[in-house]
Amino acid sequence: MGEERGFLKLARQASDYRQVCERVGDFKDVYKQCPESQSQEQASRCMDCSTPFCHWACPVGNYIPEWNDYIFHSNWKQGFKLLDATNNLPEITGRVCPALCEYACVLGLNDESVTIRENELSIIEAGFKNGLIKPQHIENRTGKNVAVVGSGPAGLSCAAQLNRAGHNVTVFERDNQPGGILRYGIPDFKLEKHILDRRIDIWKEEGVVFKTGVDMGINYPSDKLLADFDAVCLAGGCRVPRDLKIEGRQLKGVYFAMEYLTQSNKRVSGEKITEKDLIDAKDKKVVVIGGGDSGADCVGTAHRQRASCVVQIEVLPQPAECRTPAQPWPNYPLILKVSSSHEEGGERHWQVLTKSFIGEKNHLKKLSCVKVEFLPAADNACPVMREIPQSEFEISADLVILAIGFLHPEKSGLLNDLDLEFDTRGNIATDKNYMTSLKNVFSAGDMRRGQSLVVWAIAEGRRCAYFMDKYLMGRSNLPVI
Repeated sequence: MGEERGFLKLARQASDYRQVCERVGDFKDVYKQCPESQSQEQASRCMDCSTPFCHWACPVGNYIPEWNDYIFHSNWKQGFKLLDATNNLPEITGRVCPALCEYACVLGLNDESVTIRENELSIIEAGFKNGLIKPQHIENRTGKNVAVVGSGPAGLSCAAQLNRAGHNVTVFERDNQPGGILRYGIPDFKLEKHILDRRIDIWKEEGVVFKTGVDMGINYPSDKLLADFDAVCLAGGCRVPRDLKIEGRQLKGVYFAMEYLTQSNKRVSGEKITEKDLIDAKDKKVVVIGGGDSGADCVGTAHRQRASCVVQIEVLPQPAECRTPAQPWPNYPLILKVSSSHEEGGERHWQVLTKSFIGEKNHLKKLSCVKVEFLPAADNACPVMREIPQSEFEISADLVILAIGFLHPEKSGLLNDLDLEFDTRGNIATDKNYMTSLKNVFSAGDMRRGQSLVVWAIAEGRRCAYFMDKYLMGRSNLPVI
């Protein structure tokens, strides 16, 4: 590395947030991107480890120590080349990835880890600024036609890789615009959509065809899909939400997180929503059930819609603020996360079980809840949840958002038509080569893996592209990861 022992001279310095009073007034990015000079300094903290566990922890296998060195030496071009070799969407992961790599950083054993995610973002934005990222001309086409169903991170990455291999790629998307969860599930204050459009426009110029408003098996026959394409990748995501089937669930005012976030994103983009379909937190008491990232996104969205108050509840205990012996380095630890949304206000409560929704004239008015505790079980089994006697209480609410995860892909339409095999969790079953039970039909991302991270979806799409290319051509020059 260029700066020997830079980690001993410099402390970690992360990017700043915009002020709360400013950012809650709009849906623009909450972060201030750090200047290149700061990224160079922070890159010098990379230790050039003999065994870079950051690389091990990264699902796409980013060459982290190497491009940190290039950043430090102001060689943004070479840094971009290495980043582009492993990640089709670094401008996305640089903004929304939980940075598994940073929790595996060797420096993190006794100090704060390197700002890997922010350094990644600096590289890709420098690449765009300096004209390094341009549409590639695909000289040799194979004549093979490939369909990718779903345009989330897995589908986009798979399509980009297959296009680079020379295949004619068509991406089908059910919604009006491509992007999947990147466009409709992640709020603009974390990912402004012009960032996504910038990349999709490049792929269009490279030859990838996007067809939107196509619901496979509904308004596009499944047999036509199989007849028209030499290979198909199913990357439609894990879209069936986990429900909370308790008394009062039918009341007006209870919605799934993806219903709420998708509609909010459409409104931010200028799409009109009818009054009867509108889900708006303005002047309402909002309760978000679920303590994960989607729940935090709902909290931030409710703040921007001017909710009168926001409460987030989670049935599990509050995680520790630091690693525990049960979660040693370099594993990704389940520790307390405080997002930008939480810093903007509201309350968080743990070990709260919702027993019923209470309403008047079919409209939600409050939640009936109880405190719970988790007791150790014998033989190292999962702890047993128990309601704490006489701990019942109520929370006033006009709007409840259910952010408690997803179950499996939607089976109606295409998946039922194809009569595919599913695993025990209801996801599409594949062999080690990502091929489903139907020859020439592959699957990648959450539809195959189950609900997961954007970076894992990108890795899935890239791996699937390799196996599809190998299936079509007998061999592949694409990277396995």
